[in-house]
Amino acid sequence: MLAPKNLLVLMSDEHNPRVLGAAGHALAQTPHLDRLAARGTRFTSAYTTSPICVPARAGFATGKYAYQIGYWDNADAYDGAVPSWHHLLRAAGHRVVSIGKLHFRGLPGDDHGFSEELLAMHVVEGRGDVKGLVRENIPRRNGYDKLAKLAGPGESPYTRYDRDIAARAQVWLHEEAPRERPWALFVSFVCPHFPLVAPPEFYYRYPQDRIPLPKQYLPAKRPSHPYLRDYDACVAYDLGFAGDHAKVRRAIAGYLGLVSFMDENVGKVLRALEDAGLAADTRVVYTSDHGDNVGARGLWGKSTMYEESAGVPFILAGPDIPAGKQCATPVSHVDLFPFFLEAVGEPAPRNGHPGTSPLAAAAGAEPDRAVLCEYHAIGSTGGVSMLRKGQWKYVHCVRYPPQLFDLRADPEELVDLAGDPAHRATLAAMEAELRRHFDPEEVDARAKRRQAELLARAGGREAALARGDLNYTPAPGQPPDMN
Repeated sequence: MLAPKNLLVLMSDEHNPRVLGAAGHALAQTPHLDRLAARGTRFTSAYTTSPICVPARAGFATGKYAYQIGYWDNADAYDGAVPSWHHLLRAAGHRVVSIGKLHFRGLPGDDHGFSEELLAMHVVEGRGDVKGLVRENIPRRNGYDKLAKLAGPGESPYTRYDRDIAARAQVWLHEEAPRERPWALFVSFVCPHFPLVAPPEFYYRYPQDRIPLPKQYLPAKRPSHPYLRDYDACVAYDLGFAGDHAKVRRAIAGYLGLVSFMDENVGKVLRALEDAGLAADTRVVYTSDHGDNVGARGLWGKSTMYEESAGVPFILAGPDIPAGKQCATPVSHVDLFPFFLEAVGEPAPRNGHPGTSPLAAAAGAEPDRAVLCEYHAIGSTGGVSMLRKGQWKYVHCVRYPPQLFDLRADPEELVDLAGDPAHRATLAAMEAELRRHFDPEEVDARAKRRQAELLARAGGREAALARGDLNYTPAPGQPPDMN
């Protein structure tokens, strides 16, 4: 059992785990996160429970996978019905405060488990992205070209929102943090989530003549797996670039600038923790809800099982955390649930919770453990499930052929081995391991039943399509951007 200490959880949105100085990225400037990693432990094979915002955040809150809790997509947000780590810590008498993006349902009467929710962002109207409930004959989303059109230097409602989050967190640490018993503070930024509009002082750190094209960006190099083509046809972000490589580099500069901007805000919070005299008694966690493809393979946004999208940065630091350590054992957001409880001195429930403290992985326990990831949302006509175990990543598609990658030999996931007879036994073993956790076909059917119910409540397919596409959830006080 860890000695009871305070807990500071820092989360970003859509941070590709490879776009980090500590991860060896050639361009990314992230000095504050690099220092955090240097004084703590960085997990290099960490995953979200779902590579899209709302289900990912439900899994992060509850410490369970999507197949266990049933929050499937961006129109089915966490409502507090399944107990969260915030519920359990608050019930044990700890002050548990959130500042920033939650992306929960947020309707009157919902209790998400926090003592306070400050500057909270929830899904629009408690309903979220209703059009994403359509899983058959999925039309192309409107506004797909905005990602390319908006990319560049400047300010957006999201950058202004993140500045407010960082400021409020500093005030809380200096003036409101309890001194009598351990507290938990969840500071949740929205950057580097698109729009890819980065403040100029960060955008211009990345001259476009230094930015290479993303891997497999040229059309002839792109993988042709039908799930990827379904997703790309639906969101169609790359069509907005119209083959203009200068625009692609401009968008990547925007993303890199937003990562550095987010890192600066993280640094402000960490400095406040230090200046308030709390650092020695506080454990710090940094992660993101999921990653971002950032143009790799011609894909933008998230929603795939590639490392750039399903992978997350994952850093622990503070008392009793090994310093300067890297751990390659696969871990998941579900593993933070027991850690959060133990970090402030509370026992972690075991019944129904699949996670184990990441400190056990860092100590060498369970080197062959498996972690999961699921996707049942925008652009998918069938459920997609990922199992990571050891060097292998297996991707099961309900409607399409599977994928298999050897991440030791092929860390960039350039060669799909699923069709290679030499790897037939590995493919079968990985599928069997996945099915020991759940039946992907049953889960797919269950998700679609729930989505059909929600779609009917929203007035049916035509009403959902007529409502339009929500480009991204608005910051508090901003109107939704519907197309």
